[in-house]
Amino acid sequence: MKFVDEVTIHVDAGRGGNGTLSFRREKFVPMGGPDGGDGGDGGDVWLVGREGLNTLADYRHTRDFRAPHGQKGGGKNCTGRRGEDLELPVPLGTKVMDADTQEVIGEVTREAQRLLVARGGRGGLGNAHFKSSVNRAPTRTIPGQAGESRELLLELQVLADVGLLGLPNAGKSTFLRAVSQARPKVADYPFTTLHPHLGVVRVDEERGFVVADIPGLIEGAAEGAGLGIQFLRHLRRTRVLLHLVDMSQSESAKELAATVRTLEQELKKFDKKLAAHERWLVLNKMDLLPEDEREARAAALIKSLRWKKPVYRISAIKGEGCRQLTYDLMQRLEQLNKKTKTKRHVAEENS
Repeated sequence: MKFVDEVTIHVDAGRGGNGTLSFRREKFVPMGGPDGGDGGDGGDVWLVGREGLNTLADYRHTRDFRAPHGQKGGGKNCTGRRGEDLELPVPLGTKVMDADTQEVIGEVTREAQRLLVARGGRGGLGNAHFKSSVNRAPTRTIPGQAGESRELLLELQVLADVGLLGLPNAGKSTFLRAVSQARPKVADYPFTTLHPHLGVVRVDEERGFVVADIPGLIEGAAEGAGLGIQFLRHLRRTRVLLHLVDMSQSESAKELAATVRTLEQELKKFDKKLAAHERWLVLNKMDLLPEDEREARAAALIKSLRWKKPVYRISAIKGEGCRQLTYDLMQRLEQLNKKTKTKRHVAEENS
C-alpha cells in the first residue's frame, strides 16, 4: 500500500439544539408558567490515537466528517439530548494543523490520546429562562449555536522503532522483506523505493517492533539531490537506526568507509538530533564476497571507520544473520523503553 503521510480533511462539529417555547399545562394547576427546556450541545470532533494504524490512508477518499447535532429542548423543562462526539482514529505521531492559518492545533503521540479539533455549538435556551416578576409568560427563546467548522491538515511522522539508512540499492527493502511481512519493491536499479514502507517484525507472539524503510540517500541530499531527504523526518521518532552498507559495492575499505561518512554528513546537515541517534552498522550482501575474504573485508571497514558501536554481517536476500539482528534489536528496544518509563516515573514524582 502506498504510504500516505499528509492529508487534508474537513470537520464540522454539531450544532446546538434550539431552546423550546412551552407552557405548563396540567389539570388543577392554573397559570402553570413557562417550562420550555434548553437545547442539547452539539457533538465535538476528536482525533484519537490508535497504535494499530500506520498510515493516513483511510482519509484519502472520505474527507468530510460531521458530528451529530444536539436535540431541541422539550416541555416540562426537559433539556435536549447532547449530540454524540465524533471520534476519528489516527496513527500515533499525527501532527494536526489548521489548513487555513497553519496554526498547530496539537499532536497525537499516545494510544487513546484524544485531541479536540472542533467544538460543538452550545444548546439554545428555552423560554423558562426568561420568566421574571414582570413577564410571567415569556415567549422568547434562543436558538442553538453553530459548531466549529475547520479544514485540518494531518501530517504523519511515522512512529517506527527502527529506521533503515543506506545508499540506493544497499538492500534496505530486501532486508525489510526478510524480517517482516512488508513487501516493498525490490529491483537491481537505484531508487526502487519511492515512498516510505513500514514492516512489523515479530520476534515472538507477544513481542515485536516496527521498521521504517525510506528511499535511499545520496551525496547532496540535504541540498535536494535524490529522493530520501524529504522522508528523513519519518526517522526522527525512531529509537535505533540501522545503517546498511553494500559490501559488494567495492573492494576498498576506504571507499566503503567514505560512503558511510557521506551519509553521516547528510544526517548532520538535515538534523543534528537525528544524526545523534543510536546507529548500528549492518554489512549487507556478504554472500556476494568470496568466503575466505568476508571477515577480512569487514574488519578492514570497521577499522577504517573506527566503529565502536554494534556491527552485524548479513545477507538480506538469503536471510543469513537477520534473525540474530532482530533478536538483539528487540532486547535493545526493551532496554530503552525501561529507561524511558523510569525517567517518566521520576519526573512525575518530582512534579
